[in-house]
This record gives sequence, structure tokens and C-alpha cells, in this order.
Amino acid sequence: MTKVRSTTVLAVIHNGEVAIGADGQATMGNYVAKSNVKKIRKLQDGKIVTGFAGSTADAFTLLERFDEKLNSFGGNMKRAAVELAKDWRTDRYLRKLEAMLITADKTEVLIVSGTGDVLEPDHDIAAVGSGAMYAQSAAYALKKHAAGLTAEDIVRESLNIAADICIYTNHNLVVEKVS
Repeated sequence: MTKVRSTTVLAVIHNGEVAIGADGQATMGNYVAKSNVKKIRKLQDGKIVTGFAGSTADAFTLLERFDEKLNSFGGNMKRAAVELAKDWRTDRYLRKLEAMLITADKTEVLIVSGTGDVLEPDHDIAAVGSGAMYAQSAAYALKKHAAGLTAEDIVRESLNIAADICIYTNHNLVVEKVS
């Protein structure tokens, strides 16, 4: 799977709710270029929410292609993700894009990469980016031991923990729930 630095994106399914969030930091080399980038996008009238890590221009290209695939396949997220991954891996132009996507609907979360991966993560927790392992670990612990939390609470707290540890992740969070 492609190693993407410079952000953290996390999605969690918990107690019938789905939330996805990301920090807002954009880096260029070893400095912070912008601290409030919105890396979460709603598609299909909010029925599908995506987040991206990696090059912003590349991610926007992929989000546009993913939206086209969703429209082509009647909003079927898994089918659109598989078709995007196929194109991403085989198309000469797309193959050079450096980003990763997390996409979620009301029942599932997928990680989509440029190596052709479409993964359904374990424990209904998906994370990509430089702070992914910190956020994923925190989400797993919170989900397992904090019964009163919502999916949105788990995403926020986990991303804040990642931001405390990862230098490529900040505390300017955007979190969206899937409708």
C-alpha cells in the first residue's frame, strides 16, 4: 500500500453510526503551508463521505473520478471504489497520483489506494496518512472501552490524540457523519 504522509484521516462505525474526520494541516516539505484544509467531502447528497491523504491536487482528481464512478453505478460505493482502483492502477495518468481515500456510507467503510487495494478494515475502523496508526489505535481502544461515546466522539478524540503525537497532523479537525 502507498505510504502517504502529511495528514490523518479516520473513519469509524460505532453503534449504528458512521463518522469520518481529518485534520486540516497541509505541509510542503518540512513546513506547514496551511492549517485549515478541508479533506472531507460529502458525495451523493451526503450518503457517502470521503476523506483523503496525500497530494491535494491528486486527491481532488481522484474524488472527481470517484464521484463519476458513483454516478455510473447508481451510488453503489463498493462497486465504484473497485472500478476507481482498477483505473487508478492501470491508467498511465492516474497511476502517478499520490493519495489515498477513505470512503464511507451508512453501513461500511473502505480504504482505496493506487496499488489497486479496496480494503474493508477490521473492527470498522479505517485510517490513512502519517498519523493513521496513532488514530487507529486510539479509536480501537475508545470503541472497545468507552461505551457511551458516539462514532463522532471517537473520531474527534482519536484524531486529537494523533495530532498530539504526529508532526504532520494538527488539531483543526473536520468531522462529518454519514446521513
